[in-house]
Amino acid sequence: MRNFPRWFRPLILSLAAVAILAAAGCHLARPRTFLPRKGDEIVVAGQLFHTGTRVVTWMDPQGYDGYRVERRFSPEAESSWEKSKEAVKDLRNPARYNLRRDGLSPEEIERVRGGGWDLPLLQRTVDQFVLHYDVAGISKQCFKILHDLRGLSVHFMLDIDGTIYQTVDLKERAFHATTSNTRSIGIEIANMGAYPPGAHKALDEWYPRDAQGPFIKVPERFGDPMILTKDFVGRPARPELVRGNVQGTELLQYDLTPQQYAALTKLTAALCKVFPQMACDYPRDAEGKLVTKKLPDEELKKFQGVLGHYHVQTNKTDPGPALDWDRVIGGARRLLGLGEVKPSVGGR
Repeated sequence: MRNFPRWFRPLILSLAAVAILAAAGCHLARPRTFLPRKGDEIVVAGQLFHTGTRVVTWMDPQGYDGYRVERRFSPEAESSWEKSKEAVKDLRNPARYNLRRDGLSPEEIERVRGGGWDLPLLQRTVDQFVLHYDVAGISKQCFKILHDLRGLSVHFMLDIDGTIYQTVDLKERAFHATTSNTRSIGIEIANMGAYPPGAHKALDEWYPRDAQGPFIKVPERFGDPMILTKDFVGRPARPELVRGNVQGTELLQYDLTPQQYAALTKLTAALCKVFPQMACDYPRDAEGKLVTKKLPDEELKKFQGVLGHYHVQTNKTDPGPALDWDRVIGGARRLLGLGEVKPSVGGR
């Protein structure tokens, strides 16, 4: 302050003090709390979207993290990638997902490979929602099989109590449906799957009966099933085995639980709203009925909407004959204000 007149120095000091106090005041005025999530949000290119049903993401304490490299359900001392790749032959890459790149320009690929997805670009890329049953029975076992043993992934898992687990951001290309991976979102529904008549012994183990009918009993060998709803007892929405034809084969399957139907319906509506190219409908034949086999390659290429794994691959039968497509799609369309759809007889 040597270059300023003596009378000017107090003014400079006063102004500096005011500036410091103002800065401190602004700092102290900043909120020290955050707005909590409601617990129904899915993550899409880093943004949160409400679904109206319970969602646990990979960032939450009870979530399943599809970004992890080590095996989730192995002893910690044996879970590192170095030891995992030696112990499990199907684990060939530490990442169980990769980049959606089909339809992107070289410049866009270069941008998004660094994490630079924006919502409009992802909306342009994603137009299918693929439904699977997991044949694992519970989401805990599903994640163990996919992530720890097979090196695969899926965006969502739907547990028997209706809890939806999101394992990765929807911007990721998960490994769940071969040729549809780049353009699709996948969900594994906790369900023991479908079997030919006379070959469904696994269903007898998982679905004992009481006075109210069949209920889901997780075998003790799986330990803590990690069902989020305390003391939950899951029952099929329909009490009897559902018989139906998938890929030209007669199959038997127990239905989803009512809680799973409610959650899947709301998630389907949310996805069809977030992704405008994804029609809220399933593959239909010329009579408007559900197609129950793989779509021809050209039809699959053109299809935009909700479909089963068996629509993508000839060697798959999930989500099976028990899935009530009209219950899911009809409910989702009502939530979206799209009106009713013509009921189908296939898959009922």
